[in-house]
This record gives sequence, C-alpha cells and structure tokens, in this order.
Amino acid sequence: MDILAKLFGGQARVRIMRLFLLNNGNFEIAEIVSHSRVTRANVRKEINALMSLDFIRQKTITKEGARGGKKKVSVWSLNNHFPYLQPIKEILIDPDLLIQEDLIARFKQVGRMKLLIVAGVFIGQEKSRADLLLVADKIKKTLLNQVIKGLEAEIGKELNYVVFDSKEFKYRLDMYDKLVCDIIDKPHEKLFDSGQLSTYISKK
Repeated sequence: MDILAKLFGGQARVRIMRLFLLNNGNFEIAEIVSHSRVTRANVRKEINALMSLDFIRQKTITKEGARGGKKKVSVWSLNNHFPYLQPIKEILIDPDLLIQEDLIARFKQVGRMKLLIVAGVFIGQEKSRADLLLVADKIKKTLLNQVIKGLEAEIGKELNYVVFDSKEFKYRLDMYDKLVCDIIDKPHEKLFDSGQLSTYISKK
C-alpha cells in the first residue's frame, strides 16, 4: 500500500479511487466518508483533485428528504471515458497487491485462526460466492468487525465473507454445505492453514 500511496498521492486518494472503480453509481460526500473512512475534509480535497483530472464527475440530483420533501444534492461518479481508466484499474485492483495487505496478521488478532481462504476480489474473480472464508475459534466479534471494515475501506468494496469456528466448519463440510463447497471447489487461494483442517478437507 505504501508504494501505491506515494504513486497516487496518499492512502486517502487510493481508497477513494478504489471506491469509484469497484462500485457503480453516484456517491454523496457522506457516503464517500463512510465507505473510505477518510475524514470529510480530506474527502473534499481528494474529490477536487480527482475532478480536476476528470477521473470523476459531479452532478446534482433530486432526492426525497427525511420528511418526504424534495431536495437537491451533489453526487460524484466515475468518468467511464477517462482515457487511462483501465491501466489505473489494473494497478489499484491488482489481486496480488490486495492479498499483500498483511491479511494473515490482521485476522490472527480476532481469534485462534485455523484457516484463511481468499477468493473473489482478492484473486480477480467477480463471480465467487465469497471474497473471504475464515475459520477461527474464540472469535472476538468486535475486533473482527473492525478488521473487516478497515479492509473494506482500503479495498473500496463491501466484502462478502463467511466466518465459522472449527466445529461448525467441520459440520458444514460433513453436510456438504453448498456455500462452503463452492468456495473450496472453485478458484481460491489459501493464505493460512494451521494444518488441523487440511486432512479433514482432503477427505471430502
């Protein structure tokens, strides 16, 4: 991430650019702040910079207010005709770079990790059932949520993930649970394996 931050002008800009590259539609300031976890002041600064490059464009839309009235709001969206869109996308959403975001160290904090599998956005497979499968015991749910939210902000996309403890994971394997089988049988990358589940999985 440090190399990308230097190349593209800081982590805030990388997060915001990824947000627009990976999500279709219009974003209000508050939505960009929420998704990227960048301060409102920095979001405004980066939006102005990206608009000056014509990477994103601004428009005004009318939406319903909290009390049923109409109000006009400013929104921003990706300029799909930006001339260097594809090369930038290939750099910022390079699966190898996403996997190198010290994922193992992050998830080891949330519990006794047994297995960590990545798919989907982490390996460039848009149609995967999940982006991440974590098997861990004694999971600290609050910390897990923080790790996931942090990753989503950096990657610029809401992650599809599944988390099981060892007992439930084995049970789902025994039942040939479709979700688990789809993740294991389809393209994925195993980032961590304690060894305790490898033999069990291989028998299925």
